[in-house]
Amino acid sequence: MTRRLEDARILMYSHDTFGLGHLRRCRTIAHSLVEDYRGLNILIISGATIAGAFDYRARVDFVKIPSVIKLHNGDYTSLDRHIELDETLKMRQSIIRHTAETFKPDIFIVDKEPMGLRGEVEETLTYLKAHGTTLVLGLREVMDAPHLLEAEWKRRDTMRKIEQYYDTIWVYGPPDFYDPLTELEVPPAVRERMNFVGFLQRSVPREELPGHKPEGDYILVTTGGGGDGADLIHDFIHAYQQDPELTHKALVVLGPYMPVKKREKLIKKGSKIPFIKIIEFDNRMEELIAGAKGVVAMGGYNTYCEILSFDKPALIVPRIQPREEQLIRARRAAEWGLIDMLLPDEAVDPLRFAAALKALPQRAPPSKSCANGLRLEGLVHISEIVGGWLDEQSSEHLSIVKKSS
Repeated sequence: MTRRLEDARILMYSHDTFGLGHLRRCRTIAHSLVEDYRGLNILIISGATIAGAFDYRARVDFVKIPSVIKLHNGDYTSLDRHIELDETLKMRQSIIRHTAETFKPDIFIVDKEPMGLRGEVEETLTYLKAHGTTLVLGLREVMDAPHLLEAEWKRRDTMRKIEQYYDTIWVYGPPDFYDPLTELEVPPAVRERMNFVGFLQRSVPREELPGHKPEGDYILVTTGGGGDGADLIHDFIHAYQQDPELTHKALVVLGPYMPVKKREKLIKKGSKIPFIKIIEFDNRMEELIAGAKGVVAMGGYNTYCEILSFDKPALIVPRIQPREEQLIRARRAAEWGLIDMLLPDEAVDPLRFAAALKALPQRAPPSKSCANGLRLEGLVHISEIVGGWLDEQSSEHLSIVKKSS
């Protein structure tokens, strides 16, 4: 049931340097909240180059900050090669701070990077904390391999800063699936603020576009943003080339960040196989996954939530470096019986990949193969938490007004 709020405001931060995961997660949460609360306005700060390619519901908008690209070696560079990285970061930091000062949010939600890219959010956190804003850190259920995350956070003194700034930490998964801070030294105060809200359920947009998805049965192949997805698409096409019995119709979505030369090569390679259709990008992946007979993916957080939400048989070929997030998630999901998994060096074998692909449409969906349940309560829990906070703030404001009068 939709409740009425008067001019409540939430600011969200999504650094977005490689892929679409952060923006899509923020957008999902924002859309759910404005549907539950009339009068709530949400502004998303995003560094995604294609932030404007997505649809936004009424009372959800975004502020685009200059884009920074994360390279495969972990370094960063400005999207505009004529501007130094330090200059770009200064512009981003200034825009973030100015947006917070002007928008005056009741709640500030930071996605995944506690201090933002290279610490660009810390100044804004200091400002908002002094002005009584509720500060929320949102973490994926899997961040990275513990030894890699610990080294990164120790170098930046991140854990101490989380304890200093954040009022609460939302973990976007159930506690028995995976703990994003497992094996790290977590202060009791930080552990007490952690709230495992559950996976974030997805839904199909209300307005279906005619001809938007293929007719008939098809397997969907997605690499998310696509920046590191070329190997998966290459191996997928190679499996079709080597096994004449593989005749499932397939829709391949390359992703907007796939390098141009790799994209062109794969489109040319795939065009020779009549069962495969390749497109570069679609801003309504929910519809494509909902209509698919099965899904082949690398297993980023958003795709994983969509697989569960639409209860689709899935074959995951995770990225294993430089981050191990997808590998950890895929192994855990395979343990639960939610998905099948091939490691990248297994998918290189075209006949092994083909055998897994032929079995995919007959695989039981996650709801039938997992005894633990799908646990898609995240958006409901977030809505309840936010509603409670805003009710408290409204009551405090009313009390102050009555006293002053």
